[in-house]
Amino acid sequence: MALGRVFFEKLWYHETMKIGFVSLGCAKNLVDSEELMGRVRSLGHTLTGDVHEAEVIVINTCGFIESAKEESINTILEMAEYKEENLRYLIVCGCLSQRYKKELEAELPEVDRFITITEYPQFEDILSEVLHTSNVVTKKAERILTTQPWTAYLRIGDGCSNRCTYCAIPLIRGPFSSVPEEDLIQEAEYLASKGVKELVLIAQDTTRYGYDWDGKLHLLSLLKKLNAMEAFHWIRVLYMYPDEIPEELIYGMKELDKVVPYFDIPMQHGSNKMLKLMNRRGTKESVTKLCQLIRSNFKHSTLRTTMIVGFPQETEEDFEELLDFVKENRWDRLGAFTYSKEEDTLAYDMEGQIDEDVKKERLDRLMSLQQVISQENSEKLIGETLEVLVEGYDAIKDLYRGRSKLSAPDGVDGIVYIRSSEGLTFGEFYNVKILEAKAYDLVGELA
Repeated sequence: MALGRVFFEKLWYHETMKIGFVSLGCAKNLVDSEELMGRVRSLGHTLTGDVHEAEVIVINTCGFIESAKEESINTILEMAEYKEENLRYLIVCGCLSQRYKKELEAELPEVDRFITITEYPQFEDILSEVLHTSNVVTKKAERILTTQPWTAYLRIGDGCSNRCTYCAIPLIRGPFSSVPEEDLIQEAEYLASKGVKELVLIAQDTTRYGYDWDGKLHLLSLLKKLNAMEAFHWIRVLYMYPDEIPEELIYGMKELDKVVPYFDIPMQHGSNKMLKLMNRRGTKESVTKLCQLIRSNFKHSTLRTTMIVGFPQETEEDFEELLDFVKENRWDRLGAFTYSKEEDTLAYDMEGQIDEDVKKERLDRLMSLQQVISQENSEKLIGETLEVLVEGYDAIKDLYRGRSKLSAPDGVDGIVYIRSSEGLTFGEFYNVKILEAKAYDLVGELA
């Protein structure tokens, strides 16, 4: 089973413990893990990626949908087995702990402490209490980056205020709260000092940034300040709510040379009836106009979305409407999942629940359609020259691999493979002429 990301760093202190981290879930959770790792190190502990030598394992869990909860539980049980070896303490934090702490304490005695998200401000004290160690800080707590050294996430807000009827995030993370701009600039400066070249802005709803201050959207203002920072080459924005992307933002992004035209717009459905049942703002017509506006302003842009199939009361006609919506807008990237019932959400007891077999059949049809669209969109790039960030080398294919500005660093957007007789440097940008196109990956050579 994939255990998420396991990270290590060799640092040695007297009278400390070797602590391993497993981070599950989204990039927002990953930022939490990176910050907690820095706070662990500030107490003088050693971080290790070897589960066999770890005396303490901290698992940062995801609790978004049923499959994520199952992965979290399976990971907890698997890590608990190492108590038969060197492991002394198992600690679980994150979204699952926040939502189900009492139930988990009763069901998983193998875990020594569940830490909720709201307890993070007291993390050092809690950790020291569990480990029976000193909580004296030996050095400044600095976030430990676990991504590729040239890419990092900048979380600009937490929580969500949209209250979609299927989503438990507001129950876990609370209402949307923006990080003060001066704190973000300071964090960006720190990331720049670490050699970060690609800055990826994330939140549950990035386009809402600053709205909780004065009822106005402040994302463009933040982007202008980040764009002025010399260190960054690409600035990318993820999770843009459909009805919070005004024309001013699109035109503003067009004028910022480091901000890539990557529009991650989670739609969730293509039927207005279903969008209303989901409590999603905006309509399929307004989003179609938005997609047209974006494509008319950028030569090479990425339109990415996510869809939910099998939501309660979704008829075959509703699903066909979703397919037509996808055909019309021809999304460059599309991810989809079947509806998952989440306790305490409005959709949990909604009438018209869909059979699991129907959900899976609709998911297969949607992804088959998207594969064709992705292939056709990719073929349009043949002969074009794209700037590519080289991130590795595939020894089996004998090709370098990287990403263009059209792909985010989350591993789902596809790869650009590069033929080159000369050595290429990881973390550097090269112009690549595209020669071949597959549904999700491209092949090219140095231009």
